[in-house]
Amino acid sequence: MSASFVVEAELRTDLGKGASRRLRHEEKFPAVVYGAGKEPQSLTLDHKKFLHNLENEAFYSHILTLKVGGDEQQVVLKDLQRHPAKVAVMHADFLRVSAKEKLHMHVPLHFINEDACPGAKEGGLVTHNMTEVEIACLPKDLPEFLEVDLSTLELDHSLHMSDITTPSGVEIVELSHGEGHDQPIAACHMTRGSKGDEAADAEIDGGEEPAAE
Repeated sequence: MSASFVVEAELRTDLGKGASRRLRHEEKFPAVVYGAGKEPQSLTLDHKKFLHNLENEAFYSHILTLKVGGDEQQVVLKDLQRHPAKVAVMHADFLRVSAKEKLHMHVPLHFINEDACPGAKEGGLVTHNMTEVEIACLPKDLPEFLEVDLSTLELDHSLHMSDITTPSGVEIVELSHGEGHDQPIAACHMTRGSKGDEAADAEIDGGEEPAAE
């Protein structure tokens, strides 16, 4: 993991909906940190700074340093509540991490070699069935993303979760539930109006004209 993120927060003692509204008027918002056998802490975060962090994809699947006063904690972002109509964060949940305990995190999928795959060269359209997967690993093994190589994807074929190459120590949670959970993540098919359809239409148009009555 190449990126490094520090989230600065203040302890929050004024709780309740009214207190949360007052925070938002001050361009702040409430949050909580919990886990690792310690008591939960209610926090206050700067809204503008936090939105800036959210612009970076790696922030969602990264070990973060949470600074509360003079105390630093290693955490991950576990939940985020956004305003349904505005660009605003309503609440954030952070989970403390332990070096010896596995994390369950959703990480993004990065698809490569899409244009070079055999199916695309034949005129097929590649579609992505998923944009992220849930993984389990120790904090030291947490990847920012998983790479999906589409270079072997053929026309009318799919790639599945089991085709993802995971780093050492990382497992895809869904696959641990058995064969029936090996879901498709990408596929390549002809679309209406593609070269294959045009050829079929041309063959039909080149046939004999129906006899006049």
